[in-house]
Amino acid sequence: MVQKRWMAVGCAVALAGSFALTRNVAAAGDMVAVGTAAPNFTLPSQEDKQVSLSEYKGKWVVLYFYPKDQTAGCTIEAHNFQRDLKKYEALNAVVLGVSLDTVDSHKSFCTKDSLTFKLLADPDRKVVDAYGVPVKSFGPVHYAERDTFLISPEGKIVKEWQVKDIQAHSGEVLAAIEAMKK
Repeated sequence: MVQKRWMAVGCAVALAGSFALTRNVAAAGDMVAVGTAAPNFTLPSQEDKQVSLSEYKGKWVVLYFYPKDQTAGCTIEAHNFQRDLKKYEALNAVVLGVSLDTVDSHKSFCTKDSLTFKLLADPDRKVVDAYGVPVKSFGPVHYAERDTFLISPEGKIVKEWQVKDIQAHSGEVLAAIEAMKK
């Protein structure tokens, strides 16, 4: 019930446009950009294991930032990535989700929704800030915007999406990987 109430509050705030939205910066006013090296990071996953971007050198990495575990839009987006996971694996790609939620929140989300890819906890906003992902604030509650970065096997950012259509997003990412592999 509390979760539904927060979801309703978040939707109302977004519709009203009365939330604070900030674009974080990587360092000294620089935002990460397509063509640059992806900032390395290490964050805990729902499995209580530390995950580093550098572990995936040689693979395509879909690094997607999302607002909140177990909310309507985020659940749809996660389910679509889960549905397409075999397609990503066939393209030598991994999916990593990042939010400001805790490891315990990720554990609950993955268990409830049968998610098998890694969700990374960034409650201190270290990776959100490193990638320049916008953050919504509503009082003490903060949410990362929907941003996705496609990172090449060489560790370069090759595409960024400021996600608007969560239904089509996983398909867009798959199509981008397929096009770049040609």
